[in-house]
Amino acid sequence: MSIAVHTRIVRIGNSQGLRIPKPLLEQAGISDQVELEVADGRISIRPVPRARAGWAELFAAMAAAGDAGRTSEATGPTARSRRSKCGGFAS
Repeated sequence: MSIAVHTRIVRIGNSQGLRIPKPLLEQAGISDQVELEVADGRISIRPVPRARAGWAELFAAMAAAGDAGRTSEATGPTARSRRSKCGGFAS
């Protein structure tokens, strides 16, 4: 379902802003931060992707595949010696 409304630009301190009705924000999936883009005389407002979005699904898929996320490069002798020099554990 598409929703269209008219609104006014309001003063907010030295800036200007828009009051966006809650149903529009909910429909767009916007909660707190947005990305603004100007192109062809239009302002686009998009939700900012959440950091780590989709990580849980990725880790679940890795676990199901038996992939612990390590490679021989990350666990080889060079990586171990770097960790011990940096105060990390050495095996």
